[in-house]
Amino acid sequence: MFNRFAVFTTMLCAAAVSSTPNLQAQKSDVKNIVLVHGAWADGSGWRGVYDNLVRDGFKVSIVQEPETSFHDDVTAVKRILALQDGPSILVAHSYGGAVITEAGTDPSVAGLVYVAAHMPDAGENGADDGKRFPSDLSKSGAIKKTADGFTYLDPTEFHEYFAADLSAEQAAFMARSQVFNAAANFKAVITTPAWREKPSWMVVAGADRTINPNLERFYAKRANSHTIEVAGASHCVYVSHPKELQM
Repeated sequence: MFNRFAVFTTMLCAAAVSSTPNLQAQKSDVKNIVLVHGAWADGSGWRGVYDNLVRDGFKVSIVQEPETSFHDDVTAVKRILALQDGPSILVAHSYGGAVITEAGTDPSVAGLVYVAAHMPDAGENGADDGKRFPSDLSKSGAIKKTADGFTYLDPTEFHEYFAADLSAEQAAFMARSQVFNAAANFKAVITTPAWREKPSWMVVAGADRTINPNLERFYAKRANSHTIEVAGASHCVYVSHPKELQM
């Protein structure tokens, strides 16, 4: 049974080929998918998605962003793109959406998939975009900052705001293993948004408390992205609902 994520990724590849002449000869070769995590997380959360995509014959790579600067994170994505053997689809969660919006202008990128993710336009940043539709997290005191300017989520509130549809045990592990994100990253301004030139998809997490689902819908409408909505899903939709993402 072909899964949903594979289906819409394949459609994205086809759309990219039809709109990008230099990929015409490579249509059957668009098998590379690069997964990009968001803030306060690492690449291990993609395991369920990874397993299903690999089972369907895709070559899947996972970026481990350092989260030390926006430039470092964009560079980390481009480093993995450079290792691919043909066109790639970039898939990102949360803050990672801003990263692939900047990194996705790389000519090897055929399309972009945003999973409960930021999708800023030129001159915008994720922090200011979040003010359009404030999230429950932004209204709370759960975001903490270290003395040297890195943000993290209060481990006692991680489950509630970030991963409500995961077990308490899994959320606790993620909270204690979270990657601290440089606060300046959220204010990094996009120069050339890749989604303006390449096809895109948005997965809306219906019960997201970290990014307001209405902001995700706004982004998708503005970009004319195909939208998949997972009702009741937390911000960790990519972890909690891999099968729904992969019908």
